[in-house]
Amino acid sequence: MEKHIYNVNISWTQDRKGMMCSPELNNSENNQSNCIEVATPPEFDKGIPNIWSPEHLFTAAVSSCLMTTFLAIAEYSKLEFISFKCGSKGILEKVDGKFAITEVFLYPEVIINDESKRDRAERILEKSEKACLISNSITSKVTMEPKIIVQN
Repeated sequence: MEKHIYNVNISWTQDRKGMMCSPELNNSENNQSNCIEVATPPEFDKGIPNIWSPEHLFTAAVSSCLMTTFLAIAEYSKLEFISFKCGSKGILEKVDGKFAITEVFLYPEVIINDESKRDRAERILEKSEKACLISNSITSKVTMEPKIIVQN
């Protein structure tokens, strides 16, 4: 596979916040960009509540990577499922005088319609976590607590 490049541009707007955009994510049909506002989280001095923070984005990157990897592997494996969702928590701590996200907890929930698919769904979730490029790119510990639900 050849190398892929993902461009992100960020500009300070005021106080402790800015606007983050990617030229690849502009919707040329309605000339709308998919920018998001980012800020220092409220736990820090002059942080701003209710805006995406780097800490939220980091945690979201791990969680969304698990989902997209699961979707690809499930499709390739022909696993039929009703739904997928995943809660996640990023743990920020001070280590050796520096802040770091030390652990990310993932709580994926897959709903299937047949008990006989449970083991396969669990294996695909485990394989997805191991194959997730974000998890493989970070030093934070990733802990997954999956839940498979059978719905008839």
